[in-house]
Parts: sequence; structure tokens; C-alpha cells
Amino acid sequence: MDKKLNKFITILLEWNKVHNLTGAKSIKDIKLNIEDSIYPCKFIDKPQSILDIGTGAGFPGLILAIAYPKAKVTLCEPKNKRASFLKFVAMELNLGNIEVEKRRVENFQSSPFELITSRAVTNSKLLLHLTSHLKDSNTKYLFYKGERVLNELEDIGKFIDYDIINHGKRNYLYIKKVKNDF
Repeated sequence: MDKKLNKFITILLEWNKVHNLTGAKSIKDIKLNIEDSIYPCKFIDKPQSILDIGTGAGFPGLILAIAYPKAKVTLCEPKNKRASFLKFVAMELNLGNIEVEKRRVENFQSSPFELITSRAVTNSKLLLHLTSHLKDSNTKYLFYKGERVLNELEDIGKFIDYDIINHGKRNYLYIKKVKNDF
């Protein structure tokens, strides 16, 4: 895993010079984003299929694909340069478990996923609505949130079974179940 992550860092630094894929411009910043992406592996159930919404420069979806090589990982990224980057990295790192979908999640059709993730895309309520066609009763969600996570839960808290795990400035919203009346 370390070898793939190091190669990912090198590729991201190279592409970022030209395409400005992420604000993480140094090795240290990228490593912090990697740590942020894989930290939930300590507390989530090991998924067999993952959908990451708005993967951007690879956080968290591509990093989770490296951490879970047996999981089928779909990276949903509507921006052309980012989708091209993700396809290139998947090929360079020989990540056969990754599929890149260059489209908005609401326009993506698939069978349900075991885990749906997102980092810095939109609020939790909207994410749940945008992905309702991609979940079933076993789907879990992992949203990488900041300090406003509790405000987002005011609207949806009674409709979900969730945990909030805090690590540094990050709040990981792990939704274990969405109730039928949501």
C-alpha cells in the first residue's frame, strides 16, 4: 500500500502543477489528505462496493480503493480534468477495482452500493437525496464533514442511525441506516 501511495503522491504533485486539482501542494499536505481519507478504516464496516461522490484529486475514494483492494470502487467525478486524472492514476497504480464515472451522481445509474462516501461536496441532506437511487436497506454512508455537521443533522438526525467520529478538525458522519420515512 505504501508503494502505491507514494506513487500517487508523485503523480498528484506532477499533475497539480498544470491542472490545479487540489489545494494540497506539498507532500506534507497530500499525506494529511491521505491520512484523513483512510482514518475511517478504523471504524467502518469493510465494504465490498464503494461509491465516492465528487472524488476530485482522489480524496477519499481513490485512497479507499487502495486501502480496500477487493472492493469495487466507483469514483463519480463530473469534471473532465479530474476524471482524466483519476483514470490515469488507476491505470498507473494498476487499480483494477476502480471505475471512473465522468458525470454528476444524480445522473449515474447503478445497482446499490454498500458504502457511499463524500468529502466537501454539499450538505448531508442533499447528498442523501442525490444518492437515494443508488442505495438499498444495507447501504451505509460516510461523509467527511467539518464543524457544521451538527447543524446539518438538525433536519435529518431523526431519520438516520449515525455516529460522529471526531479526529482533529474532521467530523466523520457515519450513517449506518437511513429510515424509510426520510
